[in-house]
This record gives sequence, C-alpha cells and structure tokens, in this order.
Amino acid sequence: MVEYLAFWLQDGFNSDLFYLAIANIFLGITLTHLYRFIIKRWHWVRLPFFRLAPRVLTSVFILAVIMTAFNLPLDLKITPQYLVDEPFIVFGYLLTWGKTMLTWILSYTAYHYVERTRDAEIEKILLKTSIRETEAKVLRSQLNPHFVFNALNSIRALVLENPSKAQQGITQLSNILRNSLLADRRKTVELREEIKTVEDYLALEKVRYEDRLNCRLEIDPKTQYLQVPPMMLQTLVENAIKHGVQKAINGGFVELTTWIEVGMLNIRIRNTGVLGDREASGGFGLKNTSQRLELLYGTDASFRIRQESADVVCADIVIPMQSDGVFRRSEELKKV
Repeated sequence: MVEYLAFWLQDGFNSDLFYLAIANIFLGITLTHLYRFIIKRWHWVRLPFFRLAPRVLTSVFILAVIMTAFNLPLDLKITPQYLVDEPFIVFGYLLTWGKTMLTWILSYTAYHYVERTRDAEIEKILLKTSIRETEAKVLRSQLNPHFVFNALNSIRALVLENPSKAQQGITQLSNILRNSLLADRRKTVELREEIKTVEDYLALEKVRYEDRLNCRLEIDPKTQYLQVPPMMLQTLVENAIKHGVQKAINGGFVELTTWIEVGMLNIRIRNTGVLGDREASGGFGLKNTSQRLELLYGTDASFRIRQESADVVCADIVIPMQSDGVFRRSEELKKV
C-alpha cells in the first residue's frame, strides 16, 4: 500500500489520488482482516494442504476482483491518461492486485499453518507424555495383594509366640506399604531406600518360609545413592519367591547384587526356579519391570531374564547412572 501511495504522488500532490490511496489502504486492511476472521472461524489452517490450497486461491481471486472493482472506475475518472493505451485493462488490474493479495495471503496462511502444525505436535507430545506418566504411576504403585495377605497371616501367628518379632513385622510391613503409596509420586528413589524395602520384604517372607528361604545381598557401596525406579526390586524379588522358592520342594535362595560397569548401574537378581514356570504363569514382575524401564529410560535401559542353570533363574537390569542431584537437574532442564 505504501508503494501504491508513493507511485501516485511522484508527480506532485493530488488530493483525489491521496484520498484514493488512503481508501485503498483501509479497504486492504478491512479485506485482509475479513480473510483472517474467515480462516480462524472455519479453522482453515487445520485442513490438509490439498483442501487448503483451493480456498486460498479462491480467496486471492475474490480479493483481487474487489480491489479491481473499487479502483478501476476511480482510476479511469481520476487518471485516464495512464490507462489510454492499456488493451486488457481489467486483466491487468486483476493480475496486479492478485499478485499483491497472493503475496500477503500466502505469507499469512503459511505462518499460521506452520504455527498450527507445531502446536498440534506439541499437544501430541504432551498428551503422549501424560499417558506415559499415568501408566508409569500405575505401574509404580502396584503391590501384589497376596503378599499383604500372607504377611498379615505371618504376623498374626507371631503375636502370641513372639510379640517383639510381631511388632517388628508390623513395622516392616508398614514401611513397605508406605513406600508403595509414595511410589506414584516419585519417578525414582535412591537405591539404598529400595534395598531397605527389599530387606523388609525378605524379613517378612523369612517368617513365613523360615529355613526354606536363604537371602544374600551384595550391594556395591558406590551404587547406594544412584537412582532406581521405586518398588521395582521388591516386585522382582517377590516374583522370584512366588515363582521360584515357593515351588521348590526344599526351598531355595534369592540373591541380589549391584555393581557399576561402563558407566551403567547393573542389578542382578538370582533365585531358585525354572523360567518356564514363571512365563507360563504370567510373570507380573517381569511385565511390570519391562514396561517401567521403557517408560522411564526408553532404549537406554535393558532388562533380561534367563535360565542360568537347571534350577537357577537370573534377571539382569542395566540402567543409566543417575545420582539424586543429576536426576533433579535433568528434570529441571526438561521443564525449561
């Protein structure tokens, strides 16, 4: 519009041309705002390209026709000398205003189309993240109800026989339940906290199985403050006892070992058992662990379970090393 005004004023000031230029500016603003209202009202930027393109071209043509219909009669009256030798004057006006409107409309539409596409991708990512977080919370908070039932029965048997041990069992069970309730609020916890939960769980199971259950924990001191998913180890140990030690005629063992290798935290759980029995029964702990590791670490973590020998099953977990401070910092960076 500014170029249009400058062109018509190059030979000196003419009030008619000046008012015509001002009128063109206001008409152009009105039409472009009308176009802006239309594409927002009917959500054109959400349309696929093959449906959007005809609408844009039609809009350009209509706007060019309106500008031509407004300007041509006035120009013929005010400046006929410039239009005497123009053989296809209407076509020329349509082409000139069409190029102007096409430039503006394409720029405006392309900007909002790209912006809408970006917003849709962000919404999709946020929705996927929300779903994954909800799934992770559900998985973190799962605690086998059979364990609670069995633990309460064991404690009940101790109330008269060994009251002090019964009190200790109640404390251990309350610790496990508290950690289970808090699990859905935290993505990870320090390994030492998870080990304490496992120790409380094994102590309660020891009351139930007595000499049929042997437990060994070998925890590398360097791993104690690294982050792991809450209740994950307890779930795997529970799975090992339920599908391994419990089914063994003479009982068995559960062994938990941690170490650092090639910048990764390694956790190994070995126990008496046969892997085929565990897979056939559904393997609650196995599915839980695989899903949680995938949700939290993606491809950076791995979980593998194998039959180490005829009567020993071995489960290996490898996850990135993260101290509490590093994890908090990574969470802050994600929010930014």
